[in-house]
Amino acid sequence: MGLFSGDSSVHDPEQLIAVATAWAQDDIDPATQRETLHLVERASAADAGALAELAAAFSGRLAFGTAGLRGPLGPGPQRMNRVVVSQTSAGFAAYLRERAAGGEAETPPSIVIGYDGRVNSDVFARDTAEVMAGAGVRVFLFPEAGPTPLTAFAVRHLGVSAGVMVTASHNPPRDNGYKVYLGDGDGGSQIVPPVDAIIAERIAAIAARPLAELPRSTDYTVLGPGVADAYVAETAAALLAGLPTEPGSPGTPIAASGALRVVYTAMHGVGADLARRVFTSSGLPAVTPVAEQDRPDGAFPTVDFPNPEEPGALDIAFRVAETVDAELIVAHDPDADRLAIAVPDADAAGGYRRLTGNQLGLLLGWRAAEREWARAERQGTDPRGTLACTIVSSPALRAVAAEYGLDYAETLSGFKWVSRVPGLLFGFEEALGYLTHPDIVRDKDGISASADAIAMVRELTSAGRTVWDLLDDASERFGHFASSQITLRLDSMPAASAVAARIRENPPREFAEIAVTQIQDLLTPGIAEVPADVLRFDLDGGSRIMIRPSGTEPKLKVYLDTLSDVGTAAERRTAAEATLAQLESAVRDTLARLQEGNPGA
Repeated sequence: MGLFSGDSSVHDPEQLIAVATAWAQDDIDPATQRETLHLVERASAADAGALAELAAAFSGRLAFGTAGLRGPLGPGPQRMNRVVVSQTSAGFAAYLRERAAGGEAETPPSIVIGYDGRVNSDVFARDTAEVMAGAGVRVFLFPEAGPTPLTAFAVRHLGVSAGVMVTASHNPPRDNGYKVYLGDGDGGSQIVPPVDAIIAERIAAIAARPLAELPRSTDYTVLGPGVADAYVAETAAALLAGLPTEPGSPGTPIAASGALRVVYTAMHGVGADLARRVFTSSGLPAVTPVAEQDRPDGAFPTVDFPNPEEPGALDIAFRVAETVDAELIVAHDPDADRLAIAVPDADAAGGYRRLTGNQLGLLLGWRAAEREWARAERQGTDPRGTLACTIVSSPALRAVAAEYGLDYAETLSGFKWVSRVPGLLFGFEEALGYLTHPDIVRDKDGISASADAIAMVRELTSAGRTVWDLLDDASERFGHFASSQITLRLDSMPAASAVAARIRENPPREFAEIAVTQIQDLLTPGIAEVPADVLRFDLDGGSRIMIRPSGTEPKLKVYLDTLSDVGTAAERRTAAEATLAQLESAVRDTLARLQEGNPGA
């Protein structure tokens, strides 16, 4: 075992110090080298805090999975740093060479590398490029920080074997990550099992060797503006081709000349420039930026947590919107793969309310169904294709698909699964991820989704209507779906799995006196794409409860969905939300009993 493999836990203080010292000697980054040596010096003086930090950083290894890598910056194999990124790149290159040798990719294999505006993203991207080039992979590196959807697009546009995006998306400021795509037969989607495990094995083998043995090369291509230009052109063309048009004027989108006041925030990320180019090319209104958040800043100085889902993240956008009397707020997360929108609501704090991911997913999915019907009518064919969402997202999309005669699919959590659904027209996940044009990008894309959302609100405003009116229309046509989430925080990830196991052993037969009509355990082979620690309870009347441990945090997550399809939109909303409140109370009682070790009480 090499000094830097992190193949086993290290707890002995002397061994920790020895491993950390050896790491520092091999480290190619002076900053993390100094940080390690400082920790070693403190730990050698019996500083308990330093020993704890060394144990956290040097005991084990940052796991490589279907989402690639993600973790805090710092020295050691459990952190994101230049050593880990270099080892990961060499291991991934080894996998790509094997793939090429087996005829699954071109020879030599090729890769496109993008990066966002986080701390060290540009450094990690150059390390990736040099190691990949040194391993014989043809490398294309973006010239500047950009959004994740642009890198995902580039994999398909350039026809390369793979892609890497250096990003931690909406994680805390001191995190970074390494996201992996595959081209060729995988079509530019993220990796899925068992590929992640194979790549992890190759990384472990590389990590057992001295870092100096890894060949590096600067013989790679730095891309020009052509890829971004193509993304803008293709995204705008796809949007315009799908917009509803004025009666009697097929080439003129509805409300094309309508005014709309839009406030936009990039959340200190990299989405602003590309998003505005797409909006302009699509003939959409100019946006008013949240100036404090418009440029990339890895410190994220104006938000506690750079995620538009988080309470308070849109407060500055709300204030800007109030000053310009905006009819719409558009917010991207820092790498612009997620989208949030907010619209006026007199009853909400700040005068605006953000739509939930399920609400916007329903509306964008409905638009996708309408687009497909319009295409079929123009071409004289039957509508075809699939609307898809993850299993923890609202099942409202199923009702839309049924209404329009389209297929419907539910996948495991993650766009790596959504993007692979055959015949996909539209996909979403409740955590603000939307894929509106699968032929262009095979991952969630907050930029293309935001263009569609702006066009939708412009159409509504021109007709004197609001998003809330449209949601009422959806309730009357498809039924009203209400959703919520319960998060049980525990001491450890095994503790969360243990609670799920106790539910599995003694599953409830009712919640709030509503009978369970079906139980699905996704650990059972054949039910899901791969076995997953998820329990699904379908209830009488159309309600649903999903329970799963978090894969990254010590939490048990419960997703609740209710349905009412009787009465007016208001009556349906009231009934669905009342049932939701009852189920929330029942689930919390069940979880409390399980924590007390008395599941049948």
